[in-house]
Amino acid sequence: MRKISQGAEAIIYLDGKDIIKHRISKKYRHKELDKKIIKRRTKAEEKILLKISEFLDAPTPKKQKDPTKIVMPFIDGKKLSDHLDNFPEKKQKEIMKKIGEGVSKLHQKNIVHGDLTTSNMIYKKGKVYFIDFGLGFQNAKYEDKGVDIHLLKQALEAKHFKNWETLYKEFEKAYQKLEPFEAEKVLKRLKAIEKRGRYRH
Repeated sequence: MRKISQGAEAIIYLDGKDIIKHRISKKYRHKELDKKIIKRRTKAEEKILLKISEFLDAPTPKKQKDPTKIVMPFIDGKKLSDHLDNFPEKKQKEIMKKIGEGVSKLHQKNIVHGDLTTSNMIYKKGKVYFIDFGLGFQNAKYEDKGVDIHLLKQALEAKHFKNWETLYKEFEKAYQKLEPFEAEKVLKRLKAIEKRGRYRH
């Protein structure tokens, strides 16, 4: 078993063909409260992954007894934050279309990712897998969905700045196509979120 990444909330290990996501204990929290928070958040993420893996390309958690970790299959593909720009433009557009369709399916179930960036997407054999739902939640409102897309838009502009506008347009077209009426409401809220951001700066 070897550590492959570490963030503020969790450490990711590779163990054979499995990924183990282990939530980090916070020393500033009371010990018992810390345990409860870790268990609750791990359970919530596992529950979301189990639900979305029924209709979206995402890793399905495996049954195990430790309430502080999630065990799931390793997706041996290309992380889009590192590889999207290397593909021909036509393929980039196809990938953004798949992302748009995936996010639309997610939002139709009133689930948001919470950290919707290309760092949390893996491309493998023509599919885009969504990973890391540590900040995701269910019963999302239009505001939450708008924030989700706002994060993706910012990530495209920052990480894939050469043609981010073209990529975002492909995403938006695909997002609107599956459920136009609901998508219109979300994108309207997105515009309001962007205006608030401009006003603050």
